[in-house]
Amino acid sequence: MNPADAMQAAPVADMTLLGLFLQAHFVVKIVMVGLLSASIWCWSIIVDKTLLFRRTRAEMDAFEDAFWSGRSLEELFRSFNDRPATGLAAVFVAAMREWKRSFEGSGRQIQSLSQRIEKQLDVTIHREVERLESRLLFLASIGSAGPYIGLFGTVWGIMTAFTSIAASKNTSLAVVAPGIAEALFATAIGLFAAIPAVLAYNKLQAEVAKLQSRLEGFADEFSAILSRQIDERLPLAA
Repeated sequence: MNPADAMQAAPVADMTLLGLFLQAHFVVKIVMVGLLSASIWCWSIIVDKTLLFRRTRAEMDAFEDAFWSGRSLEELFRSFNDRPATGLAAVFVAAMREWKRSFEGSGRQIQSLSQRIEKQLDVTIHREVERLESRLLFLASIGSAGPYIGLFGTVWGIMTAFTSIAASKNTSLAVVAPGIAEALFATAIGLFAAIPAVLAYNKLQAEVAKLQSRLEGFADEFSAILSRQIDERLPLAA
């Protein structure tokens, strides 16, 4: 059989994306479906975190306006203590609760109050950062492993394609090209999942670092305010 007859005898392959998926080997299909599912999950995390960070920045701005507006700490504490607090409000409420426990107990435990408040501030900031960073590790994992998973599908697809070519004893382009295209499609999906995940992870981690710096800056300022009040009350406690 000459090459022209072989090309006419070979079935016409569906070279659309859906056709490449349907014609792929079962293992390659699993790889493709897994990567597409991971990509969808990555985008849901990206959208959710983007909205969360935007909302957190707005809440921080509103709290700072209220904190520096001249309202008393007691009044501000009452307004935020009765509802779930996040961000700067959570840091403020944690410190004020420790403050009130020390002064409203049976005995005034004021000697090491500054250290206890700083501990509360550190723990609260750590929890807030953990909340902001939750699920970001999945983006990093897909960003690093996605191309390799896609490459695995490509290697498996090429092995299957070569096996089919050897069995058919036909090396015409019409026979070889569909199998190679199906295999490379897995790598393309891996890159499709990994590239946005890497870019989003770097961007969102930078946002977390900015918010963490803002939390730590407020904690330092508020700790200094409370320390001055503690120093003023020490003679009275003595």
